[in-house]
Amino acid sequence: MKFAIYFDAALSGGPVDGRVLLMISKNDDPEPRFQVRSGLKAIAVFGIDVSQLAPGVPVFIDEAVPGYPHRSVGELPPGEYVVQAVLNRYETFRLSSGHQVKLPPDRGEGQKWNKKPGNFHSEPVHLTLDPSTDQVHKLWMEAAIPEVEAPADTQYVKHVRIQSERLTRFWGRPTYLGAHVLLPAGFDEHPQARYPLVVFHGHFPADLSNWREQPPDPDLEPEFSERFGLDGYNRIEQEEAWRFFRKWTGPDVPRMLIIEIQHANPYYDDSYAVNSANLGPYGDAIQYELIPYIEERFRGIGQGWARFLYGGSTGGWESLATQVFYPEEYNGCFAACPDPVDFRAFVQANIYEDENAYYRQGPFRRMRKPSFRNYLGEVSSTMEDDNHLELVLGTRNRSGEQFDVWEAVYSPQGEDGYPRRLWDKRSGQIDREVAKYWRENYDLRYILERDWETLGPKLVGKIHVYCGDMDNFYLNNAVYLLEQFLEGTREPYYEGEIDYGDRAEHCWNGDHDNPIAISRLRYNLFYMDKIVKRIDVSAPDGADLTSWRY
Repeated sequence: MKFAIYFDAALSGGPVDGRVLLMISKNDDPEPRFQVRSGLKAIAVFGIDVSQLAPGVPVFIDEAVPGYPHRSVGELPPGEYVVQAVLNRYETFRLSSGHQVKLPPDRGEGQKWNKKPGNFHSEPVHLTLDPSTDQVHKLWMEAAIPEVEAPADTQYVKHVRIQSERLTRFWGRPTYLGAHVLLPAGFDEHPQARYPLVVFHGHFPADLSNWREQPPDPDLEPEFSERFGLDGYNRIEQEEAWRFFRKWTGPDVPRMLIIEIQHANPYYDDSYAVNSANLGPYGDAIQYELIPYIEERFRGIGQGWARFLYGGSTGGWESLATQVFYPEEYNGCFAACPDPVDFRAFVQANIYEDENAYYRQGPFRRMRKPSFRNYLGEVSSTMEDDNHLELVLGTRNRSGEQFDVWEAVYSPQGEDGYPRRLWDKRSGQIDREVAKYWRENYDLRYILERDWETLGPKLVGKIHVYCGDMDNFYLNNAVYLLEQFLEGTREPYYEGEIDYGDRAEHCWNGDHDNPIAISRLRYNLFYMDKIVKRIDVSAPDGADLTSWRY
C-alpha cells in the first residue's frame, strides 16, 4: 500500500519546495490536520521533503517514508480511516552568514503549518486501508489555506508593525516585528501623561489576549475543555475577557501600557526574545527598535525603572531571560511556569551529565523519560514521543514544535546553515559540545551564578518566579535549582520571590485563590499591585510618579 499525493496546477504555476504531510485518523471532526499530537492520543502522521515538486507530479508515501507513531504505513492496522494531505511550503532565505536555507516563512498565522496561508491541502476523505495490498491511494491537494485577516484597531487596542533593520540584515529580506498595544483609560483625555510599560510575553498573539469590548455572546455554543474538564469553557473565556475590559476601563486600575509582541519567525511562533545564531538578533531588535518605537508613539516613560515583564511558559522564560540579559532596561519580571531555567532539568534530561535525552540507563535495562503528566503524575507522552513526531513534521528543526525551537534558539549554527542538534533526533544521544554552548549562552541559572558579582546588584528585587509543583512538563524541577542558587548565601541577596502551587499544573502564575482555568486568563491585572509597589520603592529621584496616576 502506498499513497500518491499531487497538487493542482491552479494552486501554483510552477514547482514548489516544502514537506508533504499525510495524516491518518479515525475521525474527521476536526480535520486530521488539526488532530496532530504526540502521546497516547496521537494519530498517524507521515512526512517527506520535496524540492521543486511540480503540479500534477506525484510524491509517494510508502513503507520507506518515516512516520509517527507508526514507523511506516506498512504498520497501520487494516481498517476504516480518514486521510488528509498537507504541503507545508518552504522558501529560500539567504542569511547574513552566507548560508542559504529553506524554511517555512510565517504568513501572519503564528508559524502553524496546518493554518499557514498558502499551504496546500486535500479535503479529508474516508478510505479503507489494508497495508498488505499493493493498492495506490491518490490524494489531490486542491485547496490553499486563505490569508489571515488583520485585526482592527479600537479605542483601547492599537496594532503596530515595524520593519527591523537588525532582523532584515540577518534574514536577507524585509523582516518585521509587531505588537498589540493596550492603552489605558483616559489616554486621550490626559495628553500630558506618560506611562510605565508592561510587556506580556507569550506565544504568538493574533490579537490582544483575554480582551473583549462587548458582553459575552449569549448564543455562543458551549465547548468542552478536555484540559480543564469544563463544559462551556469558551463562554468562561469570553466572560473573563469582558471582565478584564470593564476593570481596565474602571477607576481602580493603574494607568499603564501593556503590549504583546508578534515575533513569529521561520522556526516558531516566537523568537524567545533573545539574540540567537539561528533566529537572529531578536533580543536587540525588540529592545532597541520595537520598544522605543512604542514608547515614543504612545507616550511611554521610556526608562528602565518604568518597564516590567510577565508571562507564562515560553513567556515566563522570556520574561526572566529579558530581565537577565537587559538587567537595567527593566525593573522586574514575573515569570510563571517558565520553560527550563536550568538545563540540568531540561524537562527530564540533564544535558550536561546524561548520555541520552530519551532514556535512563540501568545495568540491565533502560526506561523512557516522560515529558508530560497530569497533576496525579499519570504520564501520557515521553521525550522520545515528542521528538519523533517533530522529526516527521519537519527535518532540520522545521517542525514548528517545542524541542525543535529550543535547538533553533539555543544552538550554534551548523555548517549547513541550520541549527546544530543538541541530541540525535532519532536516538536521543546528546552532543556534549552543543550542550556547553547552551550552558554558556542560555542556561539562565548558570549565567546568574557565573555573573552574579556584576549582575546581582542590577537584579535585586526584580526576580519573581511561580510554578506549580506538578507542572505538566516537569518545569518545577528547574525552578527548584534556580531557587537553590538564589536563596543561597551570597551578596547581594536577590530580594525577590519564588512560589509554588500545590498540585498545580502548567500555567500556574502565583494565584492561590483561583483554579488555573481562571487564573491563566487574568495575567494582565494579577501583577499590577506588585508592579506599583516596586515603582514606589525603586523609582529614582525626580521620576514621574504622578502624571499616569489619575
